[in-house]
Amino acid sequence: MKKKQPPDQFYLYPNKLVDEVFHSTTEGIMITDHLMNISLVNSSFEMVTGYSLEEVRGKNPRILQSGKQDPEFYTKMWDAIKSNGVWRGEIWNRRKNGEIYPEHLSIANILNDQGEVTNYLGVFSDISHKKTVEKEIEELTFTDHLTNIANRNSFNESLSDLINSSKQFDNIHAVLFIDLDRFKQLNESVGNDTGDLILTEVANRINSIVHEKDYFARYGGDEFLLTLSNIQHQKEAANYAKTIIKMLNKPFYINGDEIYITSSIGISIYPQDGISAEKLIHKADKAMYFAKQNGRNQYAFYFEELKRDSKRLLFLESELRKAIQKKEFHIYYQPKISIEKQEIIGVEALVRWQNDKLGAVSPGEFIPYAEETGLIIPLSEVIIEKVCLDIIEWRNKGMHNLLVSVNIASLHFQQEDFIERINAILMQYNCSPNQLELELTERTIMNDAEGIVEKLIKLKKMGFKISVDDFGTGYSSLAYLNRFPLNYLKIDSSFVKQITSLKDKQAIVDCIIMMAHRLHIKVVAEGVETKDQVKLLKEMDCDIIQGYYYSRPIPSNELLDFFELWEIHKEERNVL
Repeated sequence: MKKKQPPDQFYLYPNKLVDEVFHSTTEGIMITDHLMNISLVNSSFEMVTGYSLEEVRGKNPRILQSGKQDPEFYTKMWDAIKSNGVWRGEIWNRRKNGEIYPEHLSIANILNDQGEVTNYLGVFSDISHKKTVEKEIEELTFTDHLTNIANRNSFNESLSDLINSSKQFDNIHAVLFIDLDRFKQLNESVGNDTGDLILTEVANRINSIVHEKDYFARYGGDEFLLTLSNIQHQKEAANYAKTIIKMLNKPFYINGDEIYITSSIGISIYPQDGISAEKLIHKADKAMYFAKQNGRNQYAFYFEELKRDSKRLLFLESELRKAIQKKEFHIYYQPKISIEKQEIIGVEALVRWQNDKLGAVSPGEFIPYAEETGLIIPLSEVIIEKVCLDIIEWRNKGMHNLLVSVNIASLHFQQEDFIERINAILMQYNCSPNQLELELTERTIMNDAEGIVEKLIKLKKMGFKISVDDFGTGYSSLAYLNRFPLNYLKIDSSFVKQITSLKDKQAIVDCIIMMAHRLHIKVVAEGVETKDQVKLLKEMDCDIIQGYYYSRPIPSNELLDFFELWEIHKEERNVL
């Protein structure tokens, strides 16, 4: 009869090799008996926790508990081990010196031939550095590093929290959308450095009168947003706007120069103008443009007639529908360049629309409107069809396997038959998924993340490349990237723009590139416009560059000429 092993003995060492692996692995390992008394630990356990084997042998692992997890956490953990035989997750523990640290822990039970638990095996990694980097990135992500005030992401979140806390109360809040008049022309005149100093001083002046209960942020460019919470009457918002306008009318003394600016402010009111952050900001933006159109250097409240911009919006929907039916859009392509090899590795498809009645319609105008009305779905399919036609033309002229990235709207991607419809288009034009890269925003892939993962995996197996577009403008969490089967990550141009002048921007981009590479994801920097930006991105090991430094978006019929010129002048560009 086979002798049963005593439960407090567990022989992990059938040979010298396993013994060496046990003690040389970088993960901490702890083995207990069936009563949870510690039997063995390896050297990595000792290094991370500060406890030696002699100090912990025979003791319960609870000596490592930090107190940050409540009893319910441990109950669920042990329920999982009992039912599944294993538990994995993140946990906070305490070192011998009292320091609390995060670790990724796996616990598994070990059974004998009779199915009885004889031991428990715990394997963990100290993830303190990872948490520190994530925290730094989060802080960088929610702060505008030019003005050192909150940014768009932070404001959206704070305003949403304010609204959520107000739904059961009769509160009134105001949102002020502040825009500097003719700042683009001023910036071109005085230069970017002086323009940045003006923006910083604008932020400082307004911030000096912001109450602790309110939120103030730079929304982007020369735009700022401010909430006034729990006001008694709209007049309070009007008086605040007057104060800001008067404050910004005072001269700015920059590098010995006296500079004057004015501002226009739009105001929306919660709850009468909307009960979501998106609607309140949108309506304050509309009111701000009304103030600009009516003379600037003033404020305006949102009013219902602003919902439609007179005749233009009446035309827009009908003309957009006709344009989709007639497929009268044009596709321009912006090359993407391998920074190391100085080779064109792909292009991004960008839609353009010239209409007989409306003239040249900006994508910034008709794309959001198409998304709002649902027309983005047929519009996106027209774009993909036109891309396929261009691929066929390039193929006939000898240019094969050029990767084309196409922006996919969230509403389009969420359709249940998205994969079937896009695949049908490719089959119709005899195009391969291997030639298409689907660009999705952070918000798209984080909406129903579990369901999205399954769809992305299926698309990738079909041959599509997958990228996250405008990284840094949405959730901006590198922690989620390893959940998705991504090929590329595109750093938003707002981060790239100031990497040569602001070290905080450099830090963000450097961290993104480093962690993306660890996840085997290639990084694309978009909006690159200067040689200094190219040099710095190369030093950071960025993979791909896209922007006006190399090329504006160009029509399909000019792309082959661009490729030829690129090869002719390749050697000159290699000298950076």
